[in-house]
Amino acid sequence: MKEPESLQQAVLYFAEMDNCIAYLSARRWPDGKVICPNCGSESVSAFNSKRKTWKCAVHHPKREFSVKVGTLFEESPIGLDKWLTATWMLTNCKNGISSYELSRALKVSQKAAWFMLHRIRMALHDETFGTKLGGPESEVESDETFVGGLGKNMHKDRKIKLQAIRGEQRRGDIALGKTAVHGILDRDLRKIRCTVVPNVRRETLQNVILKQVRYGTKVYTDSSPAYELLHNRYIHEFVNHAERYVNGRVHTNGLENFWSLLKRSLRGTYVAVEPFHLDRYLDEQVFRYNNRATKDNPLNDADRFDLVIRNIVGKRLTFAELTGKPN
Repeated sequence: MKEPESLQQAVLYFAEMDNCIAYLSARRWPDGKVICPNCGSESVSAFNSKRKTWKCAVHHPKREFSVKVGTLFEESPIGLDKWLTATWMLTNCKNGISSYELSRALKVSQKAAWFMLHRIRMALHDETFGTKLGGPESEVESDETFVGGLGKNMHKDRKIKLQAIRGEQRRGDIALGKTAVHGILDRDLRKIRCTVVPNVRRETLQNVILKQVRYGTKVYTDSSPAYELLHNRYIHEFVNHAERYVNGRVHTNGLENFWSLLKRSLRGTYVAVEPFHLDRYLDEQVFRYNNRATKDNPLNDADRFDLVIRNIVGKRLTFAELTGKPN
């Protein structure tokens, strides 16, 4: 069968185990040379079509392995047909997919679907996050937002408790039970990076910018005091939102657009997101934004799925790590 280009084709294609193995093998070992994921040896026997495994010639406890070993799917009792279908759906659904919806679609428990989605999000993480954006003549936007429930919807007791906590902290520490998120948009690359930050103080936000943006870049922000002194390292210009939102090239509307997309998915699809899981939801939305179809980069659903599958090797997430609880 031809490799899938739509969700319908993906469901039919990955219903065959041989197709799943062939697709993953072609991405994991593109030169066709299978390598043992446990010892790195290239001395591997031919594929056993009955057991769906290979065997390493080097004698060690884990010499027999499947295509799932060393990937996000390792030691999962759920079949590859469901794993790959779930990956396709999460990668290409514009507003994400909830664990309840995935549970109904794949006929697995909601708990299993929730765990699957978090493991897949690890493959959506931007591997170039350590490199710096911008450069001479490049334009970068910087902005922050708060993610969380609305104060008017909170129970009175919880609101009083959060207000007491806020009163004990310095300005910029917290916004009534919400989590601070900082974003950087490179206009030339049309790429976004987001990170959860503990607060929106000057030293916190400027440290993030210093780590992510090259010196000499044009940095556009709002008039928040947190961005003062950026002119020491960058060409810093800002717009005062109390007066206007755009001043020629100076604005943060690109990031404001992304915040709208992010909060739409969090409020409409996921509803309740714990702060210690928020970074993975950011990775999910950043992946979709950075890999959307444009005239210069006409990606389709199959291309995005291929990018994710190539990024599943060497990553592992256990349920204890996800929940922060011992087994």
